[in-house]
Amino acid sequence: MTKTTTVVIVDDHPLVAEGIEAILEGYDDIAVLATLSAGQQVIDRLDELRPDVILMDLNMPGINGLTATEIILERRPDTKILVLSMHDSPEYITTALSHGASGYVLKDVPTDQIKHAIDTVMAGERYLCTGAEGALTVSESEERASLTTREQTILLQLAQGKSNKEVALALDISVRTVETHRKNIKRKLGISSTAGLTRYALQHGVLQGTGVNV
Repeated sequence: MTKTTTVVIVDDHPLVAEGIEAILEGYDDIAVLATLSAGQQVIDRLDELRPDVILMDLNMPGINGLTATEIILERRPDTKILVLSMHDSPEYITTALSHGASGYVLKDVPTDQIKHAIDTVMAGERYLCTGAEGALTVSESEERASLTTREQTILLQLAQGKSNKEVALALDISVRTVETHRKNIKRKLGISSTAGLTRYALQHGVLQGTGVNV
């Protein structure tokens, strides 16, 4: 028996969300659990809905798709997030992937590509729509990928001398999540020590205006 993939669509344009929902409802192995219009809505209902895949618009009022992606993956790391966008520039795609998205789909792709994208990420692979493959090369060729907003927040906390447990309490996340972020920050920046992270934060103005003396 084929496993049903559960999907949530998050887009503040009703016509787009409803159009994608109508497409996906034609497949027997996909169940659309909800169509939502804001990043905060999917975050609030994440534990209730527990979707396998989230189709996430990037530009939405309030919490945007990138920030929502980070928060969702902190809480439910196994969730697959496919970014929906009208933009096909490498910068957009690389940024989405660096925030943890499993794939990137343009809103104007043929309908069967959306289904293929869902199947691809559910198989544990990364999906990039036609014309977006070059962004993967750009991403992998960067020596030091830019830190996401969440990683910058974690870096600030760590640079202030806080322990993983203290950061976890301050941001209401698990210690394990902080450890994962810390590892990713060190990997991206090519820094192996906490002292090195503090120096980086000082040199790049991360601690500016916090009143912290390093």
